[in-house]
Amino acid sequence: MLRGLFQPMHLLIILGIALVIFGPGKLPALGAGLGKAIRDFKKALSETDKDLIERPEAEKKDRTESENKTA
Repeated sequence: MLRGLFQPMHLLIILGIALVIFGPGKLPALGAGLGKAIRDFKKALSETDKDLIERPEAEKKDRTESENKTA
């Protein structure tokens, strides 16, 4: 279904349209902003994954400690 969607000619056309709309002066700033947004998104995603892995382990530890205190 999506086979051949982004062929080199399509990418050149998209780049040309972006150049016409934003102009050559704004494209570097636009690219930098997009890159920063992607990095921040990946960082938040990895922190969420890390938190999801660590949270059950911390809950098990808390549960074990509370069981040891009551025993």
